[in-house]
Formats: sequence, structure tokens, C-alpha cells
Amino acid sequence: MPIDLSMYLVTDRPLCLGRDLLDIVREAVQAGVTMVQLREKKTPTREFVALGHAIKAITKAHNVPLLINDRVDVALAIDADGVHIGQNDMSYADARRLLGYDKIIGLSIDTQEQLHEAQSLDVNYLGLGPIFPTTTKTDTSAEWGIQGLRQAHNFSCHPLVAIGGITTNNAAMVMASGADGIAVVSAICSAPSPSQAVAALQKAVQTS
Repeated sequence: MPIDLSMYLVTDRPLCLGRDLLDIVREAVQAGVTMVQLREKKTPTREFVALGHAIKAITKAHNVPLLINDRVDVALAIDADGVHIGQNDMSYADARRLLGYDKIIGLSIDTQEQLHEAQSLDVNYLGLGPIFPTTTKTDTSAEWGIQGLRQAHNFSCHPLVAIGGITTNNAAMVMASGADGIAVVSAICSAPSPSQAVAALQKAVQTS
């Protein structure tokens, strides 16, 4: 299915500076975010599902796909547009069997070995990272860097979403190096004005 990965928001409530996540997401999608991934690592299931329904109401109103991080059960419960899974989550084969082919599934890639293994999978996209140093996600391998991103782009048969340390200062370079989109967390969630942050990132992406 054709999906726009160019401006991909990954949520993180602790980075919202005390503001309501619903307000952050609403402002971001109104400003032009093209994909939202709801990421809740420590939230109880019932609360996660309730939050998912609330976020979906916002994204659906703006025709923006909503993916759930890790939790295929939550994605099924709220009929989300798909999931994003990591290397330690449910296998891609099992996630696809449960969700079907009308849903989006993205897969995190941290190493060259994982990139090679993913060639045989019919995932919708790969989340490649971290590209640059980041404090948002600490359970990953060494940074790919721009050269690593270029090599991954030249090798992979999948669309690539770059994540990790991406800002308005380097977004254009990341896109010019082969990324199909940029995924950001703090650059939007922690921004004084999420809408202005999205606009600035869009400008950088469009000049690549």
C-alpha cells in the first residue's frame, strides 16, 4: 500500500514537558505529520488501549496512519493502521499473520546483519537507526551515520525511515542520503511549538 513516510512522529509522553500528548499529536498532524507511531513502553494495557482510541480519533480525522509500537494486541484492539516492531518483539511472520496484509508493518533495524535478514521479508518499511547519537533510545547499536545510511539505501529493497538524532539541521542531509522519511521524537514532542517544529522539519525535508 502506498504510504507517506516523509514526516514520521514517534510519541513519548515523558518528553512532552508535562503537556497532554493528545494536544501534541493534534497539533503535529494539523501541521503536516504524515505518520504517527504511538509508543508506550510502560503503560498498562487498558490505559494503552484507551489512549490508542483517543489518538486514533485525531489521526483518522486527518487521514494520517496510526501505528502502535510493539503491541500487536493493542493494534488489534483499536483497529490501528499497523504496528512497528523491534528485533525483540513478536516476529514479523506472526505479526503479519495476525494483522493481515491490509495493515502496515515496520521493522526496526539496528545492524547490518538485521538489514540483510530483512531482505527476505515483505515488510512495508524499515526503521533504520540510530543515524546520529540520541538519548531517546539507548538499546541500540552504534550509529549508522550518513555513510551507513547511504549504503543501507543502496542495498535494501525496502523504504527506509531514518531515526535517531534527527533535527532541522541534518534532516535535509538525511533525506538526500537515501531515506524515504525521517522519524523524530523529541524534535516534536519537546518543541515549544510542535506545529512550528513540523513546519521547520518539512522545509528541511523538501529542500533535500
